[in-house]
Amino acid sequence: MNTRQRFEGLVSLVTGSTGMAAAAATAIAAEGGAVFVVSRTADHARALSESIGRAGGRSAWHAADLAQEEGAESAVAACVAAFGRLDCLYNVAGISGRRLGDGPLHEVTLEGWSKVMAANVTSTFLVSRAGVRQMLDQEAAASGARGAILNMSSVLAESPAPTFFATHAYAASKGAIESFSRAVAAYYAGRRIRVNVIAPALVDTPMSERAQSDPEILAYLAHKQPLAGGPIRAEDVTATALFLLSDDAPMVTGQIVAVDGGWSVSEPRTG
Repeated sequence: MNTRQRFEGLVSLVTGSTGMAAAAATAIAAEGGAVFVVSRTADHARALSESIGRAGGRSAWHAADLAQEEGAESAVAACVAAFGRLDCLYNVAGISGRRLGDGPLHEVTLEGWSKVMAANVTSTFLVSRAGVRQMLDQEAAASGARGAILNMSSVLAESPAPTFFATHAYAASKGAIESFSRAVAAYYAGRRIRVNVIAPALVDTPMSERAQSDPEILAYLAHKQPLAGGPIRAEDVTATALFLLSDDAPMVTGQIVAVDGGWSVSEPRTG
């Protein structure tokens, strides 16, 4: 049983309902927090929320397309209707885009570029905007803090891997999230809203199934992510995410924290 209760009395909204989102939502609830799950796929959101409830946690869910203004606004409104406030926002939901037309620049389609930007960048902007508005309107915590936002980037924004991961729209979307988050963090620091970014390398999630089914990529990851020896566990990303969202990190804002198993300081074995 988890004896830490860092999220007791706090309400967290997590976008996404599988992989890293599911791991984080489950862990936040285990540490005493109320968790509001939002996903485009209702069945996934419902299943995760019910799983949290069966484990004794507090959770509710909502289905919405977060790349649409109405969807993002309705998600935050539903969270507040369910639990009364919003303290922590973890923007995990996103897509890789390869099947939609992403790839090397000379192959990227305009449709692929647009869909990746909408799913990754526009959704982060819209949910964060709605979240900040709520945090500014509600009563601050006893510490004076108004809220914490954590946005999802990728190691590919700063450490490209062209042999196996040449998805240039995806990399651009994650770079945009990093720049956006720094600017927002700077503006709202004086209002006691913290904004940070987590940048994982390849994690064992449904989105990375293609890569994980390729023996060449697995051999590459064994050396590119030496701390993991392969794909990173979603739970190992969650440990850092919960630190950044909780009062364990009260003076941390505007930071991009890589959870990459050594990716950015390693190279694959050659020969």
